[in-house]
Amino acid sequence: MKQGIFISLEGDDGAGKTTAARNIKNELEKMGLEVVYTREPGGSPIAEQIRQILLDPANKAMDAKTEAVLYAASRNQHVKDTILPALQEGKIVLCDRFLDSSIAYQGYGRKLGADRIEHLNDFVLEGLRPDLTLFFEVSDETGHKRMVSRGDMNRLDQESRQFHEDVRQGFRKIKSNPANTERIHVVNAEGSVEEVLEQSMKIICEFIKSKKDFDHE
Repeated sequence: MKQGIFISLEGDDGAGKTTAARNIKNELEKMGLEVVYTREPGGSPIAEQIRQILLDPANKAMDAKTEAVLYAASRNQHVKDTILPALQEGKIVLCDRFLDSSIAYQGYGRKLGADRIEHLNDFVLEGLRPDLTLFFEVSDETGHKRMVSRGDMNRLDQESRQFHEDVRQGFRKIKSNPANTERIHVVNAEGSVEEVLEQSMKIICEFIKSKKDFDHE
């Protein structure tokens, strides 16, 4: 059976992950690689319907535990419908946010606890984790300006500055966890689109070369 590569893209709000992901996909496809770009929450028809509930600004009364369970439910459907089939076909999966975001947003931002969120997701992921994670890092000031300038802010975008600061600190703890240091690579996202792409491709290409069991012929 072919074995694909699962790459998650994480980052501070306004770090430019989505733009970077599309550029990375284009570059990898130029190299002759098959790439599936997907996102969370969402990534498959049922998961996208759950996304609408999660991000709708009208749902500000949503309880934190409801939010956490809905993210896990969306992720389960996404994995079954999109991620696993692509990996089994030997493709590269680029996923805009994954489990790290749930730990940061619901574990730290909502104060539910990182361990509780990870245990909840263990039930649906059955051991699946990204092979590689790129973390796009920007300052709080830069991230906030970009988030506001793009407009159309969803329910989580509209949360307080304190909430977003708690999420940022959560991501810092995730990155500094010794269990994650080999998987997570930081990309300085303060620079130009071209600079961010160059950093990202260097990390990814080095990782692909190290994966002797990756069949991309």
